[in-house]
Amino acid sequence: MSSTKDGSKRQMRREQMRRKEMRSRLIWIGSVSVAAIFIAFLFIYPNFRPIGAISTPEAISRPNVKFNGTGDPSAPIRIDEYSDFQCPYCANFVKTTEIRLLEEFVAAGKVYFVYHSFGKYIGSESVSAAEAAYCAGDQEKFWEMHDLIFANQTGENVGTFSDRYLTALAETLNLDMTTFQSCFNGDNYKDLIAQDEVDGRAGGVKATPSFVISYTVNGTVKTKLVEGAQTIDAFQTEIEAALAEMGK
Repeated sequence: MSSTKDGSKRQMRREQMRRKEMRSRLIWIGSVSVAAIFIAFLFIYPNFRPIGAISTPEAISRPNVKFNGTGDPSAPIRIDEYSDFQCPYCANFVKTTEIRLLEEFVAAGKVYFVYHSFGKYIGSESVSAAEAAYCAGDQEKFWEMHDLIFANQTGENVGTFSDRYLTALAETLNLDMTTFQSCFNGDNYKDLIAQDEVDGRAGGVKATPSFVISYTVNGTVKTKLVEGAQTIDAFQTEIEAALAEMGK
């Protein structure tokens, strides 16, 4: 009788262990499934969430626009901006200092101003936004797309600049969307964006926005790095000093 009872107890223990293992397995499978669904949601949601309202920025007058440059290419001073479309300080520069810089120095033929991305400095959305701007530039709308992207910032790496949203921005500029999509989906400017970062770092750029001011004195090219969204007074000081050094 004792042997029978011991056998029954062992059987019960084995059954309890089997059930416990089954519960653990089901919990593990459930956890993995939930995690997989969540990860899939993160990738899929940006393509289906509502686009929402698109802010239209005030038009900015830029002289002699050619792709990502504005002004006279023969101007005595060249300013290369290294920026990130997700950077709030970069957006602030566009709304404040850049407008004054264009009015007072670019339009006057003293400065040639060129915009560059800074690779994936903040994240992958930075690259996508730069791609969209450069692709719009193929249709002579680089600066319009530049202003539109900055006007619709909502944060860094929050999914705002999805391919779908950037395409919606492009549509508001009345671009040839077949041409735009071919460029954008084909990563036509992937190499240029990577080179932007290489060139920026070679010029001492570590963060956005940063500006490399270059000019030539007696055949020697000189450069000065200006970091941050500085005021027009800061740029005026550097520009006037460079002009004086050149004897202009």
